[in-house]
Amino acid sequence: MNSNKFQWIHKEPSLKLVEVLASELNVSKIISKILVNRGIVDYTDAQNYFRPNLDQFHDGFLMKGMEKAVVRLNAAVRNNETILIYGDYDVDGTCAVALMVEFLQKINGKVLHYQPQRDTEGYGISLKSVAWCKENSIDLIIALDCGIKDLKASKAIKEINIDLIICDHHKPGDLLPEVFSILNPKQDDCQYPFKELCGCGIGLKLIQSYLIKYDLDMELNSFFQLAAVATAADVVPLINENRLLVFFGLKAINKTPIAPFQILFEKLNVQNNFNLGDLIFKIAPRINAAGRLDSASIATNFLISNNNDAERNLLKIESINEKRKTIDEKITAKALDQLHKQSINRFTNFVYSPDWHKGVVGIVASRIIEKYYLPTIVLTGYNDLLTGSARSVKGFDLYKVLNKLKHFFVRFGGHKYAAGLSLKKENLDLFKEAFEQEVKNTINKDDLIPKIYIDSELSLNELFENRNQNNTPKLYRILQQMEPFGIGNPKPNFIFKQLLNYIPPKIVGDNHLKFKLSDGVNNRLIDAIWFNSIGSLNVLKKASFMDVVGSIDENIYLGNRNMQILIKDVRIV
Repeated sequence: MNSNKFQWIHKEPSLKLVEVLASELNVSKIISKILVNRGIVDYTDAQNYFRPNLDQFHDGFLMKGMEKAVVRLNAAVRNNETILIYGDYDVDGTCAVALMVEFLQKINGKVLHYQPQRDTEGYGISLKSVAWCKENSIDLIIALDCGIKDLKASKAIKEINIDLIICDHHKPGDLLPEVFSILNPKQDDCQYPFKELCGCGIGLKLIQSYLIKYDLDMELNSFFQLAAVATAADVVPLINENRLLVFFGLKAINKTPIAPFQILFEKLNVQNNFNLGDLIFKIAPRINAAGRLDSASIATNFLISNNNDAERNLLKIESINEKRKTIDEKITAKALDQLHKQSINRFTNFVYSPDWHKGVVGIVASRIIEKYYLPTIVLTGYNDLLTGSARSVKGFDLYKVLNKLKHFFVRFGGHKYAAGLSLKKENLDLFKEAFEQEVKNTINKDDLIPKIYIDSELSLNELFENRNQNNTPKLYRILQQMEPFGIGNPKPNFIFKQLLNYIPPKIVGDNHLKFKLSDGVNNRLIDAIWFNSIGSLNVLKKASFMDVVGSIDENIYLGNRNMQILIKDVRIV
């Protein structure tokens, strides 16, 4: 069987680099190859990679506007000015608001927080919020994860004599807003060495710089926890400072989680050894749900609350999240039905309905790509203005395409792989046609085939070498030290060749397949699971030998530890 769904790409780094690094680190060539594939080519690189430390953070004052922002924030605290923390309604923005509110409370700042309503105000700094700021005598606004394209709002803020500091990571437009200071590494003339921080990460850089400037000693663990969730959820590359934020955040969560996380994990019966998956799949969707269907401030209040308040706020969030799941599933089914009726020769997925909830269109766009691997736009809106989300396939810069089509938009913004946009309904058909044509003209057909990148071939014999008293192989123990995994530092994939289908697969859960595989030579046996693969059951039952690509994991059940393969794809041989 060869589904042709995935293209298998073998990473082949320089053999000389692999051999030299293996010798220098005294590790196997398999481990060395994985490291070289991640740009780690000498002892110093490896030391920084395996032993992250706080000294690896860059000097925040290298970021354009930082000195000015820090001094202004200090003046506001000293003079007891009213500071408004303004943030986007997604996970990144919500964590950023919670982070900055907590910091200002610790240094006795007079602080309020505000996040726009998705339905009535939309993304960014709204004109409605400007009026609110005037009514509430705000002196300084710190906008997090938004603001870089809000020219009208920033001008209105300036006209009422309120200073605005923008902490944003989205690509700036041709014109920058007129504000007191902008912290955004993506500015053309910003010399900050790392460009891929999320909005919350930039907020944390402001805090770190403030502490250094005024020689303050403060525990950063709670800030790292919030920044880790934001970084994980915003799908920025887990390299450089992003990897540090997630590493120290997870370390803190596993040691002394903040009250909201502790209560959430207790409710979910999750115990210790929290990993990146817990941040992405357990914490992030709940924080996101509040901003999608209700008010993001509910999630912010949860993140900054103590034990008693956190439990009460969590009940609200859980209720909203359950509602979100139902809406998400219904709209995804309707969107897929629309696409099923469209031409199979298209280069894009483009769906619209006036009835869909705008709070979940981003999720729906991501789910559509899992079924139809094409650049995707999902739009909704029943009046003259339509809003929606765009998502891209790996390797294709969707932002560049949308930027070429910006004459259609009332507003848009985002990243290479994700964007938000709004346009007039009268332009819907023209935009759909232009989007299809522009993608068709610029995308490589190779980009439309999802890829699995393979780090190394691995035999079961090599996998099971040098097991400790817990039955955990040395190879896996080293891989654990390479976490957290994510974009830029992916979990290693291996190819296991000519594995015997020792016990035919059986269905587990709703649509997953569980295998017992053997190398057929040394009688090595290993369990394997392939998620969402029930459609391949009948073919795989008849297979004798197969090449398997996947990552390795340790399954702990009733105190027993056993290695298993998390299958990504299979080819019958």
